[in-house]
Amino acid sequence: MAKIISPSTSLLFSSPLYQNSLFPSQSLSISTKPIIRPCFSRNPNGPSLVVRASSSSTTTAAAVVPDDISNVLGEVTIFTAAGDPVKFKELWDQQEGIAVVALLRHFGCFCCWELAATLKEAKEKFDSAGVKLIAVGVGTPDKAQLLAERLPFPLDSLYADPDRKAYDVLGLYYGFRRTFLNPASTKVFSRFEELKKAMKNYTIKATPDDTSSVLQQGGMFVFKGKQLLYARKDEGTGDHAPLNDIFDICCNVPAP
Repeated sequence: MAKIISPSTSLLFSSPLYQNSLFPSQSLSISTKPIIRPCFSRNPNGPSLVVRASSSSTTTAAAVVPDDISNVLGEVTIFTAAGDPVKFKELWDQQEGIAVVALLRHFGCFCCWELAATLKEAKEKFDSAGVKLIAVGVGTPDKAQLLAERLPFPLDSLYADPDRKAYDVLGLYYGFRRTFLNPASTKVFSRFEELKKAMKNYTIKATPDDTSSVLQQGGMFVFKGKQLLYARKDEGTGDHAPLNDIFDICCNVPAP
């Protein structure tokens, strides 16, 4: 049975960044079953999409996502790695295009270098399926360039969100305990070899100048046009969504 958690009993809204989040406090819950399929529910204010996380951990986060999330996120301005401003709605076809949006913690996070390396290795597979892979990280474009050059990672798939605007809108986790003390972070130890390989050319210089940004957690989202198909908030540092699950979702998009 799902348990509803209010802001007063959780860390989800411990940061004032979330006061404008699209995720209302009454919609957050913890489910003990990993579910990767979205389902629809009705409420007095209209339909909402309930998307639960897919994870091997014993608890996963779920949220009732407002119908207009794509419209609101679409107006958020981020930057290309070259420093050009771009809105989210310009990143993929808003009618039928399928996109995977991976939000990294920040460009100086070694776990995010590992995730970026995994995304790069999977990019050809996603491309062949007609799915656009988009990686967004916290930091300025010059920090994004460091990761892109040293990992390396394709510049045309990497974007910078220095003010964490997208993270704010999506209500992603933030805080000291989430970053350093969450049990979900222990998963990274099972990927030690992958982490070691990704960090071959790592540099701490990619860390944002605003050090408070290192407390930001990431997440993974799948869209078809403006329709949200999947949403996952990372529970802790290194708690990334399994890309095989993400690919299966992209390849099994329901017909309109």
